[in-house]
Amino acid sequence: MSELNNTPNANRIHIGIFGRTNSGKSTFINSFTGQQVSIVSKVAGTTTDPVYKAMEINPLGPCVIIDTAGLEDKSELGSQRQEKTELAMAKTDIAVIVLPAEGSTDCTLEINLAKGFAAKKIPVLCIFNTFGKPVDADMNIREQALKNALSGTKKRLLRVDCSSETEVQKLRMALAELMPEEFGPELITGGLLEDGDMVLLVMPQDIQAPKNRLILPQVQTIRELLDRKCTVVCTVADRMKEALSRLAEAPKLIITDSQVFGYVYDNKPAESMLTSFSVLFAAYKGDLQYYIEGARHIDSLTENSRVLIAECCTHAPLAEDIGRVKIPNMLKKRFGAGMKIDVKSGTDFPSDPGEYDLIIQCGGCMFNRRYILSRIQKAKDSQVPMTNYGVTIAHITGILDKIATI
Repeated sequence: MSELNNTPNANRIHIGIFGRTNSGKSTFINSFTGQQVSIVSKVAGTTTDPVYKAMEINPLGPCVIIDTAGLEDKSELGSQRQEKTELAMAKTDIAVIVLPAEGSTDCTLEINLAKGFAAKKIPVLCIFNTFGKPVDADMNIREQALKNALSGTKKRLLRVDCSSETEVQKLRMALAELMPEEFGPELITGGLLEDGDMVLLVMPQDIQAPKNRLILPQVQTIRELLDRKCTVVCTVADRMKEALSRLAEAPKLIITDSQVFGYVYDNKPAESMLTSFSVLFAAYKGDLQYYIEGARHIDSLTENSRVLIAECCTHAPLAEDIGRVKIPNMLKKRFGAGMKIDVKSGTDFPSDPGEYDLIIQCGGCMFNRRYILSRIQKAKDSQVPMTNYGVTIAHITGILDKIATI
């Protein structure tokens, strides 16, 4: 199941399952979920691309379970599979490392993997797949080595008989205890509103808008506002003045598409706060303050600068595309037509973005927060400033200091 084609997955906690080839990962997942999620075979390398399964698991709630290829895959496609596994690692909120009950006493690979997750403050659960077999001396040796190596990190070590529902339920409880303390902001609109406030949504339905439906950030925001008992008024940009004239009072907050930031700001009531879907998602999925700092670097760009547009969607480019057309045109109009602007879509993000002078990330609605934060960390490691669509447009328009942020 592809995460890109299952957008609600972006808001679920992602549990990545990792281990050596034929360590029992797929068998574990099928027992853990109670479904035939992954193919089980004695043939090494049965799992190729990561398998994403969205489901509700008590007491964890909405989750995405990720089955990955063997970490030491030596097959012809091993290096490509490893790239996919590394991408799954970047999306992981809780890591489960599976070790077979029998095998070599060497668990260096698992230790290094667990340490890597711990360094990123990602909780780790190491399990030995016993399937009812008696514990041997080798397992004791590996278990002790893991305990010693991971001392002081947020982790659990368990021996599990995946054929026993009782033990599988204990495993689910252990994962619940490892839930990240900060899974991300609880609300898209944060503290900008109180329950019952009036909100105006300005949503241009131009060539970019999907036929007969709203884009995901709009849908998620509307649902949250309704849950908060807010009065929600929706309009398009050229009917905004008319919509405001029909209201008995000014809305507490106006949320707009970033591409009409300037127009909405010029025509909004003075008492109404203004933000955009992209700015809200900058905080909900990423690091808004870091993006605001990154936007300040826009002023230091030149015609010789190189900019990366990082787009999570994989839609076909359109004539008025905000990431591929409108933002590049804004930058080239200001700094010169010779500016080099690259566009990467989906998961196509450079491992070392150091060649760029600025990265402009989209709102990130298609991916989970952990993955967007991993992109931010790559930018920080490469000392490349990073911002996002909405913050960029607000800065270029000259209203960044006037918009509401959570």
